[in-house]
Amino acid sequence: MVAKGYGAIASVRNGFAVTLLLAGAAVAEPVTVVALGDSLTAGYGLADQSQGFAPVLQGWLAERGHEVVVQNAGVSGDTTAGGLARVGWALGPEADALIVTLGGNDLLRGIDPAASRANLDGILKEAAARDLPVLLVAMKAPGNFGPEYKAAFDAMYGDLAADYGTLLAEDFFAGLRAVGADPSDPASLAAYMQPDGLHPNPEGVKLIVEGLGPQVEALLAVVQERDGQDP
Repeated sequence: MVAKGYGAIASVRNGFAVTLLLAGAAVAEPVTVVALGDSLTAGYGLADQSQGFAPVLQGWLAERGHEVVVQNAGVSGDTTAGGLARVGWALGPEADALIVTLGGNDLLRGIDPAASRANLDGILKEAAARDLPVLLVAMKAPGNFGPEYKAAFDAMYGDLAADYGTLLAEDFFAGLRAVGADPSDPASLAAYMQPDGLHPNPEGVKLIVEGLGPQVEALLAVVQERDGQDP
């Protein structure tokens, strides 16, 4: 009787172990999103890097039930050319999706929009070759380079998104505009920017993430649809 009892207990234990293994196998791995950008992505000037764009976005998504790792692939000072030069190694084998936030430094340097467009095209081509969904985040040109420059620069993001079928966020600073802050008006930005007037402070980062968050959720939905998971 003892032997039979022990055998029954062992059978239950073995069955329980198998159940646990199957349950573990069914748990989806977190989605890895690579955020390719410049100082706005890198968290330039912030005393605590946990207050930067990538970690704040990851936390925002986690609060909404998304298991996501947002990799910070931002390099301060990077232009679209710099992003193109390093996108190949920035996208590791674990990457499931890509956010592209580049162009601000092209504007500061007055780079020809045709060159910026060609660089972004190369980045999107690399993502397409890896079958990675992309959220392309647009920057808005100021008017100081003239109307033709502004029209060409502003149009390239939408044109490229249409060419490659990527998601498009039309303005990186939409979250700031939503509270009445205008990137072209330094006075209205003072509460949300660092003293240099170019980079967001922690409160500014939060607002930027709130503005972009829904588009990132749409990006995750594309990943989950491809993987056959429920959004």
